[in-house]
Amino acid sequence: MTSTVHRTCPLCEAVCGLTLTLDEGGHVTSVRGDKDDPFSKGFICPKGASLGRLDEDPDRLRKPLIREGDLWREVGWDEAFGAVKAALDQVGDRQSVAVYLGNPNAHSMAGALYGAPLIKALGTRNIYSASTADQMPKHVASGLMFGHPLAIPVPDLDRTDYLLMLGANPLESNGSLCTAPDFPGRLKALRRRGGRLVVIDPRRTRTAALADEHVFVRPGTDAYLLFGLVHTLFAEDLVRPSHEVNGLDQVREAAKHFPPESVARRTGVPAEVIVRLARELAAARTAAVYARIGTCTAEFGTLAQWLVDVLNVLTGNLDRPGGAMFPKPATEFAARRRPYQVGRWTSRVRGLPEANGELPVATLADEIETPGEGQVRFLLTIAGNPVLSAPHGDRLDAAFERLDFMVSVDPYLNETTKHANVILPPPRVLQSGHYDFALLGFAVRNYTRYSPPLLPLDGQPSEAQILARLAMIASGLEGDLDAFVIDEMLRKATETPGSGVEGRDVAELRDALDGESGGERRLDLMLRLGPYGEWAGKGDLSLRKLLDHPHGLDLGPLEPRLDEVLKTASRLIELAPPQLIEDVERLRSKLDEEPPEIVLIGRRHLRSNNSWLHNVGSLVGGSNTCTLQINPADVARLGLDGEAVVRSAKGQLTVPLEPTDTIMPGVVSLPHGWGHAGSAQSVAAEHAGVSVNTLTDESAIDVPSGNAVFNGVPVTISPTGVITAH
Repeated sequence: MTSTVHRTCPLCEAVCGLTLTLDEGGHVTSVRGDKDDPFSKGFICPKGASLGRLDEDPDRLRKPLIREGDLWREVGWDEAFGAVKAALDQVGDRQSVAVYLGNPNAHSMAGALYGAPLIKALGTRNIYSASTADQMPKHVASGLMFGHPLAIPVPDLDRTDYLLMLGANPLESNGSLCTAPDFPGRLKALRRRGGRLVVIDPRRTRTAALADEHVFVRPGTDAYLLFGLVHTLFAEDLVRPSHEVNGLDQVREAAKHFPPESVARRTGVPAEVIVRLARELAAARTAAVYARIGTCTAEFGTLAQWLVDVLNVLTGNLDRPGGAMFPKPATEFAARRRPYQVGRWTSRVRGLPEANGELPVATLADEIETPGEGQVRFLLTIAGNPVLSAPHGDRLDAAFERLDFMVSVDPYLNETTKHANVILPPPRVLQSGHYDFALLGFAVRNYTRYSPPLLPLDGQPSEAQILARLAMIASGLEGDLDAFVIDEMLRKATETPGSGVEGRDVAELRDALDGESGGERRLDLMLRLGPYGEWAGKGDLSLRKLLDHPHGLDLGPLEPRLDEVLKTASRLIELAPPQLIEDVERLRSKLDEEPPEIVLIGRRHLRSNNSWLHNVGSLVGGSNTCTLQINPADVARLGLDGEAVVRSAKGQLTVPLEPTDTIMPGVVSLPHGWGHAGSAQSVAAEHAGVSVNTLTDESAIDVPSGNAVFNGVPVTISPTGVITAH
């Protein structure tokens, strides 16, 4: 006997619908794309097709572990939580506690709902996440321009006539901060309808190969290139903003310092190409500029992300069909917010500013190693592997050994969790409910879907229950965390004009909620209060409706909504935030700087997602290997053969070479997430590779956001066995 079930894939940002076949023992026997999903329409990638093998990975932890010296002991849940409580009770200063949140939290219903209450209960400002190794520049730029860090416009892929893409490779990544299942199909459709796709990247990626035009650019110089485009728009009187803005003259003045001729020397992009691209953007009927991780993880990441939307504004393409638009997620609740700020506090050792309530992960090792009041002695990691994902990971690896106590919520014993005193494993994917709270806020079409648990927990606590119990331990309170949160949300809603429930009784509203768990009831509350919800008076959306529509619901194309989104004090787009105009001077000071001879960049693989998919046999090998891509001209010039030694200011690695003319001379590329030598994960250990973050520098950050710099890292390359001075 088999059964067919439907579920959203939780493995990347594309939120594809899956159709799974389970045998009577609950084992996945096949995975296909869900053809009835109105958003993904049957699209599936190799990661989604491997969901069953990932879910049943024999190396996944099933029970909590307590470390005793170099040995691990399986224990019951009460003993594990008791050990955590005993250690936390010994902490006198909660500022000596730190939390690290990994990338999978964005793909987890529990992470989205229970992370914030847990952090509040811990009472610490030492919060770190994968965001400052990835996307914080976009949040800071959007927050300063639009007043909210999640007010991120996305390209209206299905209607645009011209797409300019920088530092993104969605044919491998499936998209990022732009939720678009079947991104490849959407780009092909753009070209079929007569649109134009231009990709700017140091590598001729699979996405670049699909484009109408690929332009090589020196890594880390995207902000210069974008300023060259802005300069041209002003110089040729092509500026046509469709919204009232603050700061237009300040942007014009800043752009004067970046004429295409000067920018060309810095970026390697010919001046005539820069001028032509600016003219094409201005002339297109509709157009959008989109940039992602390659531009974020650079020295001027926030300036680059700011200039992306400056271009969208100046060409009149912000908040219009076919341009860059703001999605309307089903769980959005428009409560009052203060205008966005950064730097509300700073890190203890390096004085780095907070952004979005987080400190840069680039300074986590400083906070652990440096004695004094507030020194981090207790660390909680949730679904993260910063030893492999954070800059200068070798230093973090050593720093974690110095902690008094470490707790990890994670399904694996990996390069980071091996340092924990207690590991609390969440249940399998199919035992957990799934709703994409974060990712649907970046969707290129408004859409919603909920996947309830498919298999029973069999006595194991859910991930939500694990995080909720940690929050209650940290707070010293007893009771139902979900009840506390629901009542607080309802109280705020009943006090908010226009919510649809203002003045109503909290208890009455609470009793009306549906759901088998606290997480489901909270989801029901958010759906009912959201822009399509039955309580908001604008629709009939609720948890019950989603359960009745297991393939998901199409909520329509993106629509102009800037007035709803803007949260700035002026209620205008702040085109020239002072913090960014100030950073322009830093950019200007390096305009004539000679580039390093060779720089290192990262790389995405279609069958990989950071470090946690390397333990599935079907996803490793082939193109998904840890090699150093290098231009054949550099191979010949440096006398290389087979493998080479890569050295940076922080470390060195010996890596197999992959000569290819798809990467520009003077640039080498190494994928991230590898470095599994000696891992307890059997498949990953057989395909260990090396960690690129042995080479990256934790002192190099994007100043406004604190984001780590992973692209444009100066390196030297030499044959193995050759000793060179560095």
